[in-house]
Amino acid sequence: MSIQRGMQLNTATKIDVLIPAIEKDLATLPHVIDNIRRYVTHPIGSIYIVSPVSTKIRKLCSRKNCIFVNERSVLPLTKNEIHYQSSRWNRSGWLYQQLLKMNGDSIVKAKYFLVMDADTVLIKPHSFIVEGKTVFYCRDWSQPEYFNTYRKLLGMKAPRPRSFVTHYMLFEKSKLSALKQKIEAVHKMPWYKAIISSINKKKQFGFSEYETYANFMYTKNPGSLVLRSSMNKSLNMNASSLKEQQIRNLALKYRSLSFHKRKIYSKAP
Repeated sequence: MSIQRGMQLNTATKIDVLIPAIEKDLATLPHVIDNIRRYVTHPIGSIYIVSPVSTKIRKLCSRKNCIFVNERSVLPLTKNEIHYQSSRWNRSGWLYQQLLKMNGDSIVKAKYFLVMDADTVLIKPHSFIVEGKTVFYCRDWSQPEYFNTYRKLLGMKAPRPRSFVTHYMLFEKSKLSALKQKIEAVHKMPWYKAIISSINKKKQFGFSEYETYANFMYTKNPGSLVLRSSMNKSLNMNASSLKEQQIRNLALKYRSLSFHKRKIYSKAP
């Protein structure tokens, strides 16, 4: 993937970056890291790669000046302790990764941190704080079960002005901590156990960290959010095979490209 030169805006708020990853992400992850540095308009502090033990990912972190974080150090439970599957699918690892993101405030140092999915590459400049307001990139469809779980977790209906599931999101540490404290206050148990117990495990897509955090933020103060269309394009190809001219052409219409294989995420943004 040739990297298009981006316009380097430099907004004042410094942010850290958190990217959960596994070895299958190695084809895309270098492009994800490079384009964060090129297209995020904030000063970047540290980029943390949260992963199972992996020599290959450690080497990439060393090469790209990122910090490797063993996922086993992030939560007091492992993926093997999550049982979220049927005879046709297994979502345990998918849920575990979301819980890792939701404990990102225990890892990063900056007040704000960008969580980025390891299969999504930015191709245009992105600002996440504008005039003191947090920018959330949105799309127009979601999974109904996300909001059923939200209601169970927080005892209220999600406002859901748009869908916030767009493969990356800026979190504010204090607000994320407040969300988890609220969940614990409602359920009288650790927040991650409350999430696991609130999901309808007969449903394949039962929880979204992005929908949960952003709807919580919107409920508290809708005026503190700026909503922008994500304009994300899903591609079923290898990121490295894209030529610079193809990227330029795609950037005329899209802000980011996702190289995941899940058909459920192949709908129009």
